[in-house]
Amino acid sequence: MRQILVFFLFLPLFVFAQEIDPSLLTTERIFAGSEFTPDFFGPVKWFEDGRYFTTIEPSVTERGGTDIVSYQSKTGKRAVLIPAGWLIPEGSREPLNVSNYYWSGDKAKLLIFTNTVKVWRDHTRGDYWVLDLNTRKLTRLAAGETPSTLMFAKFSPDGNSVAYVRENNIYVESISSGFITPLTRDGSATIINGTFDWAYEEELSLQDGFRWSPDGANIAFWQLDASGVRDFQMINNTDSLYPYIYSMPYPKVGEQNSASKIGVVPVSGGNITWMNVAGDPRNHYLARMDWINNGEILLQQLNRKQNRNQVMIGDISSGKVKNLFIEKDSAWVDLMDQLIWAEQGKSFLWLSERDGWRHVWKVSLQTGNLQCLTPADYDVEKILGVNEKEKWFYYIASPENPNQRYLFRTPLSGAGIAEGLSPSSQPGSHNYEISPDGQFAIHSWSAIGEPPITELVSLPDHQTVQVLVTNENLRQKLEVLKTGNLRFFRVRTRDGVDLDGYYLLPPDFDPSKKYPVLFYVYGEPWGQTAKDTWGGNRYLWHLMLTQQGYVVMTIDNRGTPSLRGRDWRKIVYGQIGILASDDQADAAREIGEWDWVDKNRMAIWGWSGGGSMTLNMMFRYPGLYNTGMSVAPVADQRLYDCIYQERYMGLLGENPEGYKLGSPVTFAKYLQGNLLLVHGTGDDNVHYQNAEVLINELIRANRPFDMMAYPNRTHSINEGLGTSLHLYNLLTRYLTDHIEAGAK
Repeated sequence: MRQILVFFLFLPLFVFAQEIDPSLLTTERIFAGSEFTPDFFGPVKWFEDGRYFTTIEPSVTERGGTDIVSYQSKTGKRAVLIPAGWLIPEGSREPLNVSNYYWSGDKAKLLIFTNTVKVWRDHTRGDYWVLDLNTRKLTRLAAGETPSTLMFAKFSPDGNSVAYVRENNIYVESISSGFITPLTRDGSATIINGTFDWAYEEELSLQDGFRWSPDGANIAFWQLDASGVRDFQMINNTDSLYPYIYSMPYPKVGEQNSASKIGVVPVSGGNITWMNVAGDPRNHYLARMDWINNGEILLQQLNRKQNRNQVMIGDISSGKVKNLFIEKDSAWVDLMDQLIWAEQGKSFLWLSERDGWRHVWKVSLQTGNLQCLTPADYDVEKILGVNEKEKWFYYIASPENPNQRYLFRTPLSGAGIAEGLSPSSQPGSHNYEISPDGQFAIHSWSAIGEPPITELVSLPDHQTVQVLVTNENLRQKLEVLKTGNLRFFRVRTRDGVDLDGYYLLPPDFDPSKKYPVLFYVYGEPWGQTAKDTWGGNRYLWHLMLTQQGYVVMTIDNRGTPSLRGRDWRKIVYGQIGILASDDQADAAREIGEWDWVDKNRMAIWGWSGGGSMTLNMMFRYPGLYNTGMSVAPVADQRLYDCIYQERYMGLLGENPEGYKLGSPVTFAKYLQGNLLLVHGTGDDNVHYQNAEVLINELIRANRPFDMMAYPNRTHSINEGLGTSLHLYNLLTRYLTDHIEAGAK
């Protein structure tokens, strides 16, 4: 016993005596700490149409907390507007932990979001406090209610009151008196006012479900009726002596959906005017809503197949709606997330693929007529803003390289050619938060191997006013790492389609040798992997594998959201998992013939949709890959939510064969090689049910495989101390242990 104790006493000294080679990566360096965590800037709020902007920064005082600081756009001059000491509630010694903040219209008050809790994916519930800058009085909203129950609080246009959601009802609270007016009273577990259920949030990106009218007299809001939506039940085995079951409404493919409607209510309370929108509310989605003026709102209504978007104007007095125009497609249509108004509200900008490319169109609010403003043969990814004074609009595109993203501007008239603004000296991916007047922007740039740089720039000359984040410490760590060459390439399928990809080579790469290859895959319409942007810890893990002698590749098949035209993206309609996996197989076969690739040691891995793709590749093309590692996959498309799966596959009754042939579980019996299946048992997105359905099929077919379940972890599998480190150690070990079995 004494010898054992002495051994463990000296073990830490031995461990700490080891020198870590800064040029080599380990999973511990990547996932066990913050050594490679980049710095970020924000959140940014623009002042006076762009003359200033504000953000939050750590306070340097002994009490800590955060300061609200301002930067002058022309000079970059910094000033502390609200020191952390102003954010100390009465009776407390500590300042509020500011998660986000919002200014009143006159900038005389500040709304502070703190003490947050997670709802589905994001921290959208918490406490809100109002700081009066004139009196420095700090007041908690809904002070007598349970903490961390408010959502989406917003100042009225005059700044005298705040509206928020609490327990699925909407309230307006007077800041001066604290008097609270309930605007809805029927909120419950199934009647949801001012926010959304899981499916609307996850697949339509809707969380905040109400809007103040411009004059502050009314509030327009969504109401969802989730009654009849079947509950999905999950079990928690670890957090109590006896397991307990918890439920969430989750509409799977072909099942009953929440009904949605939009109403308008006076802020003083009273009767609600519901918009008289045609169509079965359980088989349509009211996907977007914005105020046009004080008397009208603009609605976007999708049919259940999501191949038709009806854009309508609703009258708030009568509830009558009139059609403005229709966006439709033989596959699916994409929503316009945020309307960009132009010409003093007479028109708005719209993204449409109606001519084969994702172009910017100007829509007349009076007639509904559309004018294409970017008619050339290239895609626009998103619209960023309008400079009304100089009559330009700004957007992100990349006409020459679908793997990158750049800033462009074009005249609002549609005349003239697109003007590129991002520096040619920074190849990669650019993003911008443009000021309301279009004169300045917060610009971020990154590339593979290049963490983000954030700066304040003037527009359109793109001159740097001030560098806000350099990530210099991270860059220095990356510069000493042993790295091989990175190369973007294209590989051709059997039917002559070129697919984009890139590979990372080992630092000591020798083209006369044969190397094992790990393919990282996603392959669904929701994400693009062969993109020239900073990849965070996943990129670093891939880099670590190259240091251990692997080549790491990724390829975008048809159907991914690459900027290669409407047909590229939508050719997979009705055949998710089928055409995409054929593309991946063609690419892998071609790459397997490269001189320095060992085709007997090719492996593949992916997460979520990439996990599904990994299963499809292992099952549908047995023997092509030596090893597959599938994390949180959809095994059977019928088990996923209706909004996502029906968008890309059509309705189950119209395409039953497509759902069957696109689901990996259908082909599980053909598995060859090594398969690792990983899933979190608390996954509320891709349920653990998928893993068990697949396991049953593999057992039925007597196919050997390996399995790791992470108790109560969600789709991200990162909850709990040490989880990410454990997961990536598992993936590393599995790859190392099994890939060599294919060596000859």
